[in-house]
Amino acid sequence: MGLREYLRVAVRHRWLLAASVGLALIVALIVNVYSTPVYAARVTFFFSTPIAGASDLYPASMFNTSRLSTYAKLLTSDEVATPLAGTPGIDLDLEEVREAISAETVADTVMMEVSVEDRDPNRAMLLLTRVTQRFETAVEELERPTPAEPSTVKVTVVSGPALDEDPVYPNALNNFALAAVAGLVLGAVGSVGREVADQTVRTAEALQVLSSAPVLARVPMDPGGPFVSPSASARTEALREIRTQVQCAAAANSVKTLAVTSAVPGEGRSATACGLALLFAEAGQRVLVVDAELRHPRLAAFLGREDAAGLSTVLDGTARLEQVLQPWGAGLWLLASGRTPPNPSELLSSARMTELVDEVRRRFDVVIFDCPPLLPVTDAAVVAARADGTLLVVRARRTTSAQVTAAVRTLHAVNATLLGCVLNMVTHKGPDAVPNYDTYLAGPKPPRTDWGDWKMQAA
Repeated sequence: MGLREYLRVAVRHRWLLAASVGLALIVALIVNVYSTPVYAARVTFFFSTPIAGASDLYPASMFNTSRLSTYAKLLTSDEVATPLAGTPGIDLDLEEVREAISAETVADTVMMEVSVEDRDPNRAMLLLTRVTQRFETAVEELERPTPAEPSTVKVTVVSGPALDEDPVYPNALNNFALAAVAGLVLGAVGSVGREVADQTVRTAEALQVLSSAPVLARVPMDPGGPFVSPSASARTEALREIRTQVQCAAAANSVKTLAVTSAVPGEGRSATACGLALLFAEAGQRVLVVDAELRHPRLAAFLGREDAAGLSTVLDGTARLEQVLQPWGAGLWLLASGRTPPNPSELLSSARMTELVDEVRRRFDVVIFDCPPLLPVTDAAVVAARADGTLLVVRARRTTSAQVTAAVRTLHAVNATLLGCVLNMVTHKGPDAVPNYDTYLAGPKPPRTDWGDWKMQAA
């Protein structure tokens, strides 16, 4: 995955990222509110060695620098910490005193900063004061060659002891910053994990690779209804694009009968078949739309026509084609499914079905079969094998890659001609959205007039 793909993943799962960061910030807020604050008192020591002349300055400086780590250890040794444990006002045992004291040398100097941390600011200040006194005495006693001679190291307090105004823990800003980073990391991991686990088809490029067939159009969702959309809507324009490409295929290879199917139910197959039929009729052609879904028919109910007789009654010989054709608008006829038979697959694969396909091919310019899904039953494969071409409708963000592959394999198994795929119900928002041309499709705006023209027209 390149940077562009990672950005698409981030946009696609932006709510997961936002939720992860929000949850992490809430945790940080709880920690900041309910954590007991810890205060720090600090003091800075300067170490010097008496020298007889300028020639002793550098050796004395190197001597003090090399011993700073020793002095840091001395702060928590028994020599300093033990006398302070349990004293009035401190009320801490030896281990607690040692844990409260920390030291850090100032780089390239002979200074050392000592801090004492405690939940009680007064106790932190008191303990640091006593540590300072005890430490100065301990260093000078340890660095005195003999009791009668002065100490070779002098300890001077150059800063403090002083108590920090704000507690060192919890640090609200640091906690919020760390929470935001942690939330982003967890959200990113979750987003990439979901993307890897998501096997649904989202883009036309992925669908084309899976099906080894062209994607004729990306059809967006239409809140106005799945079957009859406004003439200037993006969905209608996408269906017109499919119509144009089918017409081009028909000009090159005689394509008069078209099977519209899908891998599984709920992919917008019937809506696509009906919309295409309406647009072919709009172009001045005689169009027949056949509801070949004998198990769960839908077209008659959506188009407001009778479903008591239709394809099944023609195939079982109880009615003739002329008796069950129902006109719908100019240039469009409906052959409903009829009553549900006990043997749909056998009827659709019968010799009578072959004769019916030949008959409607002669009588109409375009015949569109609304077929059942390919994977649950074999009905659609039977009809697709008799049609001149097949359209495979795939619902974006729902149909899986495995389902598309299985559907294409089924069509190839019966030597059906796959003209192309339709990526249906594409979202209007997000990285996988259909480009928005609503402003252009809405038509030209009224010409602009200046204020003077408007006043003259109003007068």
